[in-house]
Amino acid sequence: MEKYQEQFIEFMIDCQVLKFGDFVTKSGRKTPFFVNTGFYRTGGQLMKLGEYYAEAIVNKFGTDFDVLFGPAYKGIPLSVAAAIALKAKYGLEIRYSSNRKEIKDHGDQGILLGSPIRDGDRVVIIEDVTTAGTSIRETLPIIEAQGKVSVLGLVVSVDRQERGEKKSALAEIQENFGLETTSIVTMSDVIEHLYNKPYKGNVVIGDEMKSRIDAYYAQYGA
Repeated sequence: MEKYQEQFIEFMIDCQVLKFGDFVTKSGRKTPFFVNTGFYRTGGQLMKLGEYYAEAIVNKFGTDFDVLFGPAYKGIPLSVAAAIALKAKYGLEIRYSSNRKEIKDHGDQGILLGSPIRDGDRVVIIEDVTTAGTSIRETLPIIEAQGKVSVLGLVVSVDRQERGEKKSALAEIQENFGLETTSIVTMSDVIEHLYNKPYKGNVVIGDEMKSRIDAYYAQYGA
């Protein structure tokens, strides 16, 4: 694991984005851990988050793309923060685009906000976390309806390393939709970095929580 990945794990804890307890995912699974990017709330936090995403994006997809698409609602600030970081860190002028939940019928009409998506655009989708691939099935038709575009892939902050139907959710997305996928960190990285290791005086993942995580992966793990 690289240093920036260890720093990102600690950053998530500091921002209360990565939590351990009792939660339910969008796909309906009861889980002992949860990633909620809605807890990135300050300018400084979003600036750092954008930098982590920018590094993961360039490491996987390089610099030859045009649009970052962030599905509403959480993907909107993610796409903006990452686009700013791509400019500051790599000098890239990448457009951001997101969808509206409801089509606007006045003023700037249509389903998109930010940049339009045009024929020939190369698009990278940016999300917070993917479990069973539910969100990508809703997002791809919106992008593809805009024109003849190339969707290069998907970047998420945390790969939960869970099963979709048979394989891992990210592997199924790659297989079913032809998209490359990447993440800033995986849950294996998180466990490796935190298990029985104190961080700021607390052990975030002790033996009891590790047992619960193991049981969860016995049921849903890829």
